[in-house]
Amino acid sequence: MALGNLQKHRSWFISIGIAALISLWLLSGLLFPSNSEEAVDLTETGKPEDALSSVRVRTQAAEQVQRTIVVNGKTAPARIVELAAETDGRIEFIGAERGSNVAAGELIVRLGKRDREARLAQARATVKQREVEYEARAKLKDSSYVSESQLQEALAGLEAARAELTRAELDLGYMKIRAPFAGALQARQVEVGDFVKSGDKVATFVDNRKIIVSANVSEFDAGYVSIGDEAEARLATGETVHGKIRYVAPVADEATRTFEVELEVDNSDGALRAGGTAELRLFAETVFAHRLSPALLTLDDAGDVGIKIINDEGKVEFVPADIALSSNDGVWIAGLPKTATIITVGQGFVPDGAMVNAIPEDDIDTALAIKSVSK
Repeated sequence: MALGNLQKHRSWFISIGIAALISLWLLSGLLFPSNSEEAVDLTETGKPEDALSSVRVRTQAAEQVQRTIVVNGKTAPARIVELAAETDGRIEFIGAERGSNVAAGELIVRLGKRDREARLAQARATVKQREVEYEARAKLKDSSYVSESQLQEALAGLEAARAELTRAELDLGYMKIRAPFAGALQARQVEVGDFVKSGDKVATFVDNRKIIVSANVSEFDAGYVSIGDEAEARLATGETVHGKIRYVAPVADEATRTFEVELEVDNSDGALRAGGTAELRLFAETVFAHRLSPALLTLDDAGDVGIKIINDEGKVEFVPADIALSSNDGVWIAGLPKTATIITVGQGFVPDGAMVNAIPEDDIDTALAIKSVSK
């Protein structure tokens, strides 16, 4: 009977036995670890050699470049003046249209003469009369027929007549409003038939023979800028123009703590348009810098932009980016050693101060060349 029950539950006993053997095998690995796991080749930092992150590096030497201060600005005419009437009258003639280039002294508008010529003729006649009266009294004074006070009275009358003649001549000249310098007529506020009084605005005139590029530089960069320095500006149209600094603000703006700078650019042919945006480039001191691709720039934990290099200790070092010059060929970073080992691939995965496995770009290029030849 017992033998029958054993045969009946035989499959159960086999399953329990297999489970027990598997459990004992797993426990043996925990209780008696293999000696092979202890034989790991450690580096000087105490980490396994295979645990070091690999990065690609390039060793290059710095070159001398001129630091460039780049600020955004705007263009404007060298001068803007508001022309106003200096006498009363009605507009009789228009000599220049809006937007036209006008030479210095060229007529812009002319007022009607009215009775100005008649008043001028009267003033001239009065002057002649006063001159005759004065000369007659001067002769009589020598004969003691006229007192000194009477002679001075005649002289005062002569000078008053001369002053009235001057006013009449000026008033006749004021009827013609001319360009004060060579430039362009920006706007005109009057038309033929309009009546203007002395002081009324007639036109807005600009000096577009010279263009001013104005921008604000920081208090740290202002020390590199002086009146008379050469500089350049890149206009919104893509043109690059050159000129000299004509003005540097002696006092910083209270709100921004920046200094206004003006670059004067020759525009004798009137080809450049004022009032647009521009990028002002000011040249500072000469420094040693490395030319790099902007793609190599990275951020540290504080959010600062910089470049990662391998220092003399073989560790990763983050250097804040001091951009001395920027162009289509890349950026020039100052502040690095004259000969620097720069991380070109993998800089985003290695922290500052970490030991890495640095692989020179030349080794990779050589390996790829050998591989391609073998094929």
